Amino acid sequence: MERRVAERLRGALGPLGLEPHAFKVGWYNAVLQPAFHLPYPDDTLAFVVLSTPSMFDKALKPFVKKERLKIIRDPVDQCVSYHLSRAKEKFPDQRVDVMFDYEMLPSRKPKFLAQTAAHVAGAAYYYQRKDVKHDPWGKKKIYGVCIHPKYGGWFAIRGLLLFPDIQVLLLEQPAPVDCVSTEEKRIELLEQFNFHWQDGRYRDIIEVKERYSEEQRVYFATPPAERFQLLGLTPEAQRITSH
Repeated sequence: MERRVAERLRGALGPLGLEPHAFKVGWYNAVLQPAFHLPYPDDTLAFVVLSTPSMFDKALKPFVKKERLKIIRDPVDQCVSYHLSRAKEKFPDQRVDVMFDYEMLPSRKPKFLAQTAAHVAGAAYYYQRKDVKHDPWGKKKIYGVCIHPKYGGWFAIRGLLLFPDIQVLLLEQPAPVDCVSTEEKRIELLEQFNFHWQDGRYRDIIEVKERYSEEQRVYFATPPAERFQLLGLTPEAQRITSH
């Protein structure tokens, strides 16, 4: 069952530059405090969805061209929401719950921890402070970051698709590729991500096969309120979104 669902999702999302990776809810809950658990049985089938560098041209630009008058919030969020909702329609006989990376609970906690989901699904390795044996940071707060074996840091985690009616007892957990394997490189990665994230150097900590285009880099480096102009959207849409 998992294989059929995965194939259907890949068929729907792959041509858009979106990459679904299967996992069991129990894998995710096992590594987190109860406050962050997903409220489903351990064997529930779920998919974490990544956006790859090609999503900008394959999904975002066509979406903006087609839906320009309907865009009233962040264009990337709205584009991903639209396509994950359409993917959900591929399963009319199944209950499918969708969570997005930008959604919060009333407690102001995120609905899910995106990097943890990517790691347990084997999609990208979540490098954290605990992965460094000789910690050089003392009392500084150090945030972790996911690195994809093909895209390095040139990707994003966009959402979860959960299938509450599908239990997958025999699904085997794939290990994420440990592509930043030396102590020296891990320190360099966490240093760059925490203290120099604006320059994006951490994204190229490994040799990548694909990265964001110059147009895409400019887009994501632009303050959100000014991105509408780059996509040729109207000031009316920009004003609506800013509220």
